[in-house]
Amino acid sequence: MAYPQAQLSAPQLQAELQKKGDFLQLTRSHEVSMAAFNFEVECTNNSSKAKVSVLDTGIIIFEPLSHISSKDIVLSSAVHGNETAPIEICNELIKQLILGELHLENRTLFLFGNPPAINIGQRFVEENLNRLFSGAHSQGCSLSKGLGKGQDKGQGEGLINQERHRALLLENTVKAFYENNGYKNKDHEEGYTEDKCQRFHYDLHTAIRGSKNDKFAVYPYRHTKPWVKEQLQFMLACGVNTILFSNSPTTTFSYFSSNEFGAHAFTVELGKVKPFGENDMANFAGVRASLKALISGQALTLAKYNKDNFSFFEIDQIIDRHQQKFSLHFSDEVENFTDFPIGTVIATDGSKEIKTQKEGEAIIFPNANVAIGQRALLTVVPVDIIPE
Repeated sequence: MAYPQAQLSAPQLQAELQKKGDFLQLTRSHEVSMAAFNFEVECTNNSSKAKVSVLDTGIIIFEPLSHISSKDIVLSSAVHGNETAPIEICNELIKQLILGELHLENRTLFLFGNPPAINIGQRFVEENLNRLFSGAHSQGCSLSKGLGKGQDKGQGEGLINQERHRALLLENTVKAFYENNGYKNKDHEEGYTEDKCQRFHYDLHTAIRGSKNDKFAVYPYRHTKPWVKEQLQFMLACGVNTILFSNSPTTTFSYFSSNEFGAHAFTVELGKVKPFGENDMANFAGVRASLKALISGQALTLAKYNKDNFSFFEIDQIIDRHQQKFSLHFSDEVENFTDFPIGTVIATDGSKEIKTQKEGEAIIFPNANVAIGQRALLTVVPVDIIPE
C-alpha cells in the first residue's frame, strides 16, 4: 500500500478506526497531520468503558471512564521510523483496546514518533528525532548531542525541520498527558492526591546492528534519585536483562520524561532493525505480556530481585564526530557490547585516534555516518549497581 493517501475527515477517520482498530494504517496515510476526534469503547469482557482521543497523527490516548487511573503510561515507538517491531507491538495493543478485547485500567498514551520516517523506512527524514528533546528542538545543532554543550539555550537554528517540530509536539503532548490526570482535579476528595499517580514512559526501539545481549535498556540519568529495583524487575519480565545506566543528561525522549516529570522511564532496545513483516513476534512475548498487564491492571509476575540475573553497564566514553574524515575500526558485523583490549584503536576522527581505556570496555550504538557534531559511538564498562 502506498503512503500517504487522501486525507479523511474526522468522522471518516473515526469510522475507519472503530471498524478495524488499525491506528498505524491511519497514521501512515496521514503522515503530517490528522484531524482530532474522540469516542468511547466498551470492553467485551467486563463492559468497562474507556474514552479514546486521537489528538494528531500518531498520537492516541486511552482513559478509563469508570475510575481514576493510578498510573499514567506513555508507550512510544517509531522515534526512528525503520524500527518496526515496537511499532507492531504498540499497534497490536491499540487495536485490542479499540476493539474492546483488552480492559483498560490505566491511562495510556501511545505515540508513533516519526510517521514520515516510517513511510520511507528510514531512521529519520532530516534529523535524528531522539536527539531533539528537552528543548534541543529549538536550539542549535551542536546541542542535539547533549545538554549544556555548544551555544546558549535559545540560540541556533531552532525549529527548522519537521523532526524538530515533531519533537516539540511530542514534548507538549507528554506534558499535557501527565498533568491532566484525574487526580489533579480530585485532590479535594478524601483519598485522592496527585502524588498517588505513578508515571511511566517506555520508549521502544530496535538497534541498527545485532547485539551480544539481544535486548537491552538504557536507564536515563536520574541525578540524585536512586535506581528503582522494581523497574529493573519489570525490565526482566519484559525479557530485558542488560541495563545500561546513563551518567549524564541527554536529549533523548526517555530522559525528558524522567527528568521533567519524574516518570519511571527507559529507552528499550528490542533486538535488531528489520522491515515490517519480518519480525518474529514470538521473540517479544515477554514485553508484549508485561505491557498488556500494565495497561489492563493485571497482576505483574516479577521475579525476586537478584543481581545475578542482570548484566549492568555504565557509559564510559561518548565519542562525537568532529571531522569529515571519521571512521570506525571494526566491521559492521561487530555486535553491540563487544569488548576490546585496553589500548585498541576503535575510531579515528580526522587525525585523532580514539582508544579503549578500561578493562572490559565495549562498544555500543556505533554509527560513523552521523552528522558532524553528533554522537558516533559510545563505550560502556561493567558496573555494580545497588538499586532501591
